[in-house]
Amino acid sequence: MRKVLVVCMGNICRSPVAERLLAAACEDRLEVGSAGLGALVGHPADAMAAEVAAAHGVTIASHVARQFTPHLGREQDLILVMEPSFREAVGTQAPELLGRVMLYDQWTGASSIPDPIGRSRAFHEQVFHRIADATRAWEARLSMKW
Repeated sequence: MRKVLVVCMGNICRSPVAERLLAAACEDRLEVGSAGLGALVGHPADAMAAEVAAAHGVTIASHVARQFTPHLGREQDLILVMEPSFREAVGTQAPELLGRVMLYDQWTGASSIPDPIGRSRAFHEQVFHRIADATRAWEARLSMKW
């Protein structure tokens, strides 16, 4: 496994944070990117998401949102989505990709990482910690020898 794509809706909050955390956790073993199903193409990361991430040593200030496309998905070995409905959305666009799509919080016992856009700093903090927990779980899975 070499390429992982993290997908949320706008590609300005959750997926940029997850992208940077997963890339740091897996060092040079993986190429990690992110995209949105309804991306705010060309926009930077959400200011509150960037502020909370920075408070935890994660820089997403240089992030630029991009749209998920079937072509982009086909280039990936694994696609990690933030909500179950996003798996369905990827499957609607490109059914052949469904075998590569899993939830970002697959291994934490949760079933979704909520969208913090427009919410309080405290909510952004909660989402950041859920993403960080899920990242640690993926790091353990992705470092296993198959």
